[in-house]
Amino acid sequence: MTLEDLVRLRRARDVMDRDYAQPLDVPALAGVALMSPGHFSRSFRAAFGETPYSYLMTRRVERAKALLRRGDLSVTEVCFAVGCTSLGSFSSRFTELVGESPSAYRARGHETGAAIPACVAKIFTRPLRNGRPSGTGEPVRIGEAESTAAS
Repeated sequence: MTLEDLVRLRRARDVMDRDYAQPLDVPALAGVALMSPGHFSRSFRAAFGETPYSYLMTRRVERAKALLRRGDLSVTEVCFAVGCTSLGSFSSRFTELVGESPSAYRARGHETGAAIPACVAKIFTRPLRNGRPSGTGEPVRIGEAESTAAS
């Protein structure tokens, strides 16, 4: 994969980060990256460790968690606000990534994290996939990367 490919993939990923609430599909994102849909999907997974759809749904769930913590929107309103069109699919994916249903997450108290800066809270509230933060592969602890690189 070339540096130019990575730049184009990053551009498509930035579109997902910015326009997560819009109806985005692989052909449209592939167009942003100037790639065919199949090549885009394979390259995205190779570069970021997850499929474009998986990445987009993780962004949507992250945003949904923030909206549910506010408590002023129903689960259905949150579902549509983050760009999902099926409440059932949204609830299933939310439960898979967060470990509890959207309604249970909304009902649970979230006051204990009120004093934590949003940039720090985002890291610790990121949805997990297979027990690990999504798209990261194996977790690496601080200092571990340097010691394995030196070996």
